[in-house]
This record gives sequence, structure tokens and C-alpha cells, in this order.
Amino acid sequence: MNGAAPHRSPWLPTAPCTPGRGCAAHPDPRTAAFRAVPAPLACARLAAGLSTVLLGVTLLPAAALLPGGARRLLVRLWVRAVVRAFGVRLTVTGARPAAGPALVVANHVSWLDIPVVAAVLPGRTVAKREVRGWPVLGPLAALGGTLFLDRDNLRRLPGTVREVAGVLAAGGRVTAFPEGSTWCGRAGGRFRPALFQAAVDAGARVQPVRITYRPAGAAAFVGEDPLGASLWRVARTPGLAAEIRILEPMSAILRPDRGLLAAAAQRAVDPASPPRPTRRPPAVPRQRASEAGRAPAAPDAYRAVASDSANRPSSSVHHRASSNPAAASSARTPS
Repeated sequence: MNGAAPHRSPWLPTAPCTPGRGCAAHPDPRTAAFRAVPAPLACARLAAGLSTVLLGVTLLPAAALLPGGARRLLVRLWVRAVVRAFGVRLTVTGARPAAGPALVVANHVSWLDIPVVAAVLPGRTVAKREVRGWPVLGPLAALGGTLFLDRDNLRRLPGTVREVAGVLAAGGRVTAFPEGSTWCGRAGGRFRPALFQAAVDAGARVQPVRITYRPAGAAAFVGEDPLGASLWRVARTPGLAAEIRILEPMSAILRPDRGLLAAAAQRAVDPASPPRPTRRPPAVPRQRASEAGRAPAAPDAYRAVASDSANRPSSSVHHRASSNPAAASSARTPS
């Protein structure tokens, strides 16, 4: 979610976007060009949005008793009502969403991304641990089955990957923001490959989506931007529009490598992103003269080592315990 933290995370870089400068400069309500929504109307929007959120919290236990299809429809309608109550117009474009279990991955601009995606592709969401402590939205996220990620504790990351893989294997849908941090919407970060391992382990599809806001700066939730200030800015922005573009789904079975999946999804979401350097397979070691009389290494054993090395990203802090991807994911810390 929000890009900055009091200290630098050992897992994630912080986005260079800040509220006051650069690509994330927020519109100034004091300028004539902005023409902010009058304060009384903005207050009414905030009250309507928060009331709709609280109504959903109240009805959540009853909704849990409904069949899966009816529950997902109800969630979509409710989240769309939340987005509209805050004064945001939502547009959906692009391809048909992937059927069945899918890891939905999107660029990350704002706290609005979560309800915007849920309004179209409802499912469980991966969010940073700090969201749990947010007023109103935190309890709502917990009740909605959010999978909380501790970005400052690498040892817990494999457990989160296993949780996501379990949801996908059971036929569910999970939404994640692989940039790991919010960006301004005009620039973006690299898709971190860790959670893509869950799609590989479950044999699920990856569903990329692109989120765009207009005006871009109004929705951006970056740096040390307080949540209250962001809520107020959204409520005071006239004609704030969100577009979610559904892109072609990708098969983790055809791309059984989390790094390749992450790179392909990033190119789909942001075609202007620079390509990642390709990884070279390890060179076959030459036989030394002193070893000429020894028996050659078993081909199967070498292929296993080569496969393990080829599937490990150069920047990863990820260590495999076996050559089986499904078994290995639970015994390593993904990048």
C-alpha cells in the first residue's frame, strides 16, 4: 500500500514519488484551475463512503452464508457502491477475465486500487501488515479475508506464498500488487516475483490488470501521505475517474518460472517498462586433467542442479530445498 515507512524495508525499495513534488504532485485545492468540490459536498461524500463501508462490515457475517456466486455478486455490488460513494466513476475495459482460480496482479497507485479491483474481480487481497491497524478499513480488510504481508520480516514471506497458493489451489482468486509500494501512476516500479511462485505452485493463471486514474495526482497515495489527507483529497476532487483495463491472462503452466511470469505481467501492465536482463544458464564445468580418470557425474544430478540454478533470479534471496517447485516454495524465501 503506502510507499514509505519510517525505516527502509529490507525487502522492498521505496518509490521515489512523494506527495509534494515530481510525478505525484497533488492538485492544490487553493488554485482556481483545480475547482475543488465544495467542502459540504466533500463531507457528504466522506460520510456516504464510510457509511457504505460500515454497512458492508455489518452485513458481512450474513453474506458469508450465501453460495459462492451470490456472495461474489454481492461483494461486487457493495464495493462498486463504496467507490461511487466517494465520488469516483469506475470504467472497465479490455479482455474477458480469466475463469477459475487466478492471481490478479496490478500496478499500485492508491488505497483505492483495492476496492476498484474488487468491484470487478472480487477475491482475497494481499496487503501490507500495517493496513490491519487502519481505522475502519483495517477491520474491514481483516473480515474480508485479506492476507497480510509482513514486509519487514523475510522469514514470514514463504508462509504468505503458501497461503496464496492454498487459496488458488482451492479455486479462489487472490489480488496482489507486485510493485510492493504505491507509485504515482505516471511512473511505476518493478514487479517483484515472490508471489508469482504461488501461481506456479498452484498451476493457476495470472490475470494482469492496469489501473489508471484521472486526474492522476489526486488519487496517488505515496510517501508519508496520511490516509485522512488522501481520503479528503479524493472527496474534494471533481470528476475523479478510475479505469481498470483487464489484460490477457497468462498461464503459469506454460511459464513455470516466477521471474518470467513477473516480467511478462509487468510488460503487459506497463509496456514502456524497461526489459529485465535475461539470465544465462550455468556453464558446464570443464573436466580437469587430474580428473580425467574419474567417472563423469551422473547426468540426472547435473540437470537437477542446472535447473535449480536457472530458475533462481540473480537478485533473489530465495533458496531452494529441492528441485520440485511445489515442494521448494515452502522451504525458501522468495524475492
